[in-house]
Amino acid sequence: MRLALCGCGYAARLHSKTLRGMKGDVVRYYASREVGKAKEYADRFGGAGWFGCYGDAIDSPDVDVVAVLTPPASHRELALRALRAGKDVILEKPPVMRSADFDDLEAACAATGRRVFVAENYYYKPLAVTLRKLLADGVVGDVLFVHINAIKQQVTGDWRDDAALSGAGALFEGGIHWVNFLANLGMPVTSVRGLRPGGDSAVERSMLVTFEYESGAVGTLSYSWEVPSTLKGLRLSKIYGRDGTLTFETNGIFLFVHGTSTRLTFPGFRDIAGYKGMFRDFLRAWRTGGEPQMTLAVARRDLELIEAAYLTAGEPNDNRSSQ
Repeated sequence: MRLALCGCGYAARLHSKTLRGMKGDVVRYYASREVGKAKEYADRFGGAGWFGCYGDAIDSPDVDVVAVLTPPASHRELALRALRAGKDVILEKPPVMRSADFDDLEAACAATGRRVFVAENYYYKPLAVTLRKLLADGVVGDVLFVHINAIKQQVTGDWRDDAALSGAGALFEGGIHWVNFLANLGMPVTSVRGLRPGGDSAVERSMLVTFEYESGAVGTLSYSWEVPSTLKGLRLSKIYGRDGTLTFETNGIFLFVHGTSTRLTFPGFRDIAGYKGMFRDFLRAWRTGGEPQMTLAVARRDLELIEAAYLTAGEPNDNRSSQ
């Protein structure tokens, strides 16, 4: 796979560390609106080359797949351009500004025969994979409550503070990963509701989201960027069932099972964030023409849940108009 990473920022640095371990499988190019930055990233991360603008990367015959790692406001336009140029696309989360934008992406995929992969690493986290299996096996019986504590302090000072570029606030930009986590435990979600505490900042930085599941279980996601972290960000989350409890460090460092069996497990330090599993799955799907585990339908559903949370919280959506 000859992959062009469009956007030389945090996401490009993060993905480069993962992709460097896939030697022989992925050849990387870097593209930026600043040619110096593109060259710097190519040199720093062992890229095969660089481009001084996104258009050159998209149009290059040396590129098979375009990874769109820019702020969300530009995702739809760049993805459509890449598809029409005959390239497959990897979209960083949040993938597009509005769920309705998936209509254009799906139409372009059908017209060009190319595909879009959404880089939702939380779907592949070892913790998420382990929880799905435990719940499917009925280890804690019928699930009653799911409580996710994703409260932290995150300093931004960049495009994330501008809703016109980021799409909205903390829930949209970062909390969407946890929405995916909660919506993919093997229990279909029937409805969500958002509640915003405080509400004194222009861009939302904290949100409580409640989930109702088809099974009758209920869940809560506490997500924030404005609460000082304790113990270097370690937080506990729980799933309560009629026959037991799953207690875990929110990021997946450890998981304590108390149900039909009792044990302490460590789901997976080597890929705790799920990036390796995600890219391996994308590479498999790209090579074989098969579907990735994290499909466009799942990505659309995640964004629809985010929109429902904002709507019920009374948050404005004007900054996320279709482009």
